[in-house]
Amino acid sequence: MIHDLLFYTISLITILNPVAAAAIMLSLVKFSEIPSVSKKTSITVFVSSVVTMIAGGYILKIFGINIPSIKAIGGVVLLIIALNMIQGKEIAPTNNTKEEHSAAQDKDDIAIIPLAIPILFGPGVITTIIVLNEKAITYKDKILLFISIILSSLIVYFTLRNATYISKFLGVNGLKVITRIMGLIIGAIAFLFLIGGVKELWIQV
Repeated sequence: MIHDLLFYTISLITILNPVAAAAIMLSLVKFSEIPSVSKKTSITVFVSSVVTMIAGGYILKIFGINIPSIKAIGGVVLLIIALNMIQGKEIAPTNNTKEEHSAAQDKDDIAIIPLAIPILFGPGVITTIIVLNEKAITYKDKILLFISIILSSLIVYFTLRNATYISKFLGVNGLKVITRIMGLIIGAIAFLFLIGGVKELWIQV
């Protein structure tokens, strides 16, 4: 039980990467706006995660897409994110582009777009939630996944809320080290998804 909860939470929080998002937020908002932006962003991440958990699988079925396919392509997406993070890039190209980052500087409210979506809640998180929800067969497992979403959203909030202090404490080099470590974890999860998806598709052929 505790093992599953830790696995769900660590998987989500590493892919959300709130530390990198906090650094981006500091370049987009004033110090006085941090509390409100942090709250709105974390709520958006929570709501988006819950909606994906509840409806994600059904939407895929409507389009005739099976879970093994999502595992395989999701593994590729996560691997791209992981490689960018390992290289020390602050913004993974699958989550955010330079054009979106520049446009965000002109927005009055960047909490929902682009900070929550797609910087934090991008394709990697969507894929991860759908796959984890599919693996959570029992109600107990699904409750654990829901709790992990709550915990992840809270961690996002507290990380963004204390972005100034975290940035000062870690510095540029510290942020890059954490990003690379998270990249390694995401890379491992990516291979689990990719290999698992390919094996299941191979059996179905």
